[in-house]
This record gives sequence, structure tokens and C-alpha cells, in this order.
Amino acid sequence: MCAAQRRTGRRSGRQLTASLFAFLGLALLLGACGQEDSGPQLARLPSDARILAFGDSLTAGTGATRSADAYPQVLAGLIDREVINVSRPGDTTADALLKLPQALRELNPDLLLLCIGGNDILQKWPQAKTKANIRELIGLAQAQGVQSVLIGVPAPKLFGLSAHPLYAEIATELDLPLEGKALAGILSDADTKSDLIHPNSRGYRVLAEAVAALLKRAGAIP
Repeated sequence: MCAAQRRTGRRSGRQLTASLFAFLGLALLLGACGQEDSGPQLARLPSDARILAFGDSLTAGTGATRSADAYPQVLAGLIDREVINVSRPGDTTADALLKLPQALRELNPDLLLLCIGGNDILQKWPQAKTKANIRELIGLAQAQGVQSVLIGVPAPKLFGLSAHPLYAEIATELDLPLEGKALAGILSDADTKSDLIHPNSRGYRVLAEAVAALLKRAGAIP
């Protein structure tokens, strides 16, 4: 082999090695991005897991045609897990603090789906108090080893609905999975809402589908 051929071979080898490292680097980067996009993770829920959907009228299903159309009942069918609906229209985060400890003791759930705070927002409670109460609710669940998912409620306004920022702040602080888009989208669409603050039956199905998708991304269900 002549010197020119040897140099060409070395260059080809270096180029191949560089290409291989570039490919591996890209694969690692894409993998990292995928993990980041999946958000906070949850432990896998067994088939006999018990899920507690806890909240106010948005969990109770106010605005739906039938009680069976509330999002927790629809979600149970989507994920093939038991979902227990514990909710009362009009409850604030302060009311929730009085009720959640008993629900956790009696039901011993594997996962808490918390959708609360809308009435605090409507009643113009101080945001710091609402945030503190929600943090305490999550803390009560964590103290019993119960995983939690937070569902963000939008603040009422005429245009550009989005979940109140306090939900993202809490989810980031406590490293919780957050469904922060579904309700805002539902309440922005006349076809999926019954009034300004409640979904209709179709809207609750959309919410249940969004929560099911979040649980899958977080690894709680296959």
C-alpha cells in the first residue's frame, strides 16, 4: 500500500469515528430531550390500584348530563383502574384540608388526582394562601406515601384562558405531574362547556383523556 493510500485510509477511519461519535451524541441528546418532555415520573400503578379523584364541582361533574360522565368515572374506563370520586361543588382549598385526611385514611389510595382551587380564584382569595393550602394537601398525601397529580384550573376571563400560574409553580416546586392545559381548552370551546366555568359531558371526557395521557407519559400506566 502506497503512502497516499495509507493517508486516505487513516482519514476515512477518523471520519468514520467522528461520524459514530456524532451519531451517539445525537442519540443521547434526543433521549435526554425525550426524558425531559415526559415530565415528572410516577411509579407504575398495578391493575388493582385505587385512585382518589379529589376536588370540587369540576371533579363532581357539575354541568354533565349524567353523573357517570364526570371525569373520574370516564377515566376509570379509560385506564382500567378504580377511580373514586370524592368531591363537593363549592369547596375551597380550606374545605379540602378538612376532608382530605379522612379520605386518605379510609380509602388508602395509590394515587391522588387533585383538582382544587377554582373557588378560591372565583372568591379572590389571596394567591399565597391558596398555594399554601394546595402544598399542604399534597403534603398530606405524601406523608402517607401517596403519589399526586395536579390538575390546573384556569382563572375566568373573556379571552386567552390558561391555567392559573400557581399550579405550574407548585408542580415545579414539588416535582409533580401537572395537567395544565385541558380545562383551559375545554372552557374556551362552546362545544365542550356547559357554562363559563364547567365542562359538559363531552368536555369531561376530554379532561379524562388528557389525564389518562398524562398518566401514561408519567409511567403510571402502560
